[in-house]
Amino acid sequence: MVATTPAVGSPALWTTSIAVLVGLLVLDFVLTRRPHAVSLREAVGWSMFYLTLPVVFGLFLWGAYGSEQALEFYTGFVVEKSLSVDNLFVFIMLLAAFAVPAELAQRVLLFGIVGALVLRGVLIALGAVLLQAGTWAFLVFGAVLFLTAARILREELGGATRERDVSKMRSVRLLRLLIPVTDEYRGTRLWVRADGRCALTPLTVVVVAVLATDVVFAVDSVPAVYGVTEDPYLVFATNAFALLGLRALYFVLQSALSQLVYLNHGLVLILALIGVKLMLHWAHGLWPTVPEIPTLMSLAVIVLILGVVTLASAIARRRAIRHFPSRSRP
Repeated sequence: MVATTPAVGSPALWTTSIAVLVGLLVLDFVLTRRPHAVSLREAVGWSMFYLTLPVVFGLFLWGAYGSEQALEFYTGFVVEKSLSVDNLFVFIMLLAAFAVPAELAQRVLLFGIVGALVLRGVLIALGAVLLQAGTWAFLVFGAVLFLTAARILREELGGATRERDVSKMRSVRLLRLLIPVTDEYRGTRLWVRADGRCALTPLTVVVVAVLATDVVFAVDSVPAVYGVTEDPYLVFATNAFALLGLRALYFVLQSALSQLVYLNHGLVLILALIGVKLMLHWAHGLWPTVPEIPTLMSLAVIVLILGVVTLASAIARRRAIRHFPSRSRP
């Protein structure tokens, strides 16, 4: 039950977690200091590492705080990971639109992940303040999730694609109006001196574009996790664990992501489910006879939705190859 579990985040746990998070980010910056194209073997290794961390952390929560807190963490992590996979589609589009060299891709993703962590930290704090102000905050979070689900569904039914003209993004246009941008990349440098004045490199522009999309995803994802747990620490932990492994997961799944044709349909169902869970939780506080959706049931349904999405996408891909074999070739 969302409201009855005691808070997990002690000052010591918060301090330790933030220190570990900063340490991992510094390690990532050190590893990307010398740009190189990431091999599949390297990406798989880091992906396994970042998938093992939340499993071990959930077992720690189970032993230290109880099964309910651990289940809330695992459920929140699955929700965040499924939403972060959708982030990867946008990252792929941005990196392709800016023709980012393979050896610089991981640096761009790292900037994007750091920006996402900062933005979600701010929204997590704001969410905690809203929850302390009253149970009406659950209605706000639920409305955000329903609106997001409706937007995604409208785009899918309207036949909208994930492609967009990056040059029309407000943040990119404003940046190019204010400061000149060089025509080519200069390694990992964000700005250079050109003709006696400061000029940005295309790397800065793509980083700004990634950070701009981080804002949208943060607004969607934080209310989703607050639909699983009210504990700000668990919301922070699920976001951190989901985002940390995003860079490595990008290099593992960049070719396979395009085959998950029904991912957005699954996200619509997941967001709607959590929205209903929030509404029921709010109503239960006023009318105790109104039932709530248990965390374990939420986790089971979310995993089932993701499984069906993956299977349906694989079947659709197989049928497309059978009927249009030439289109399946790169």
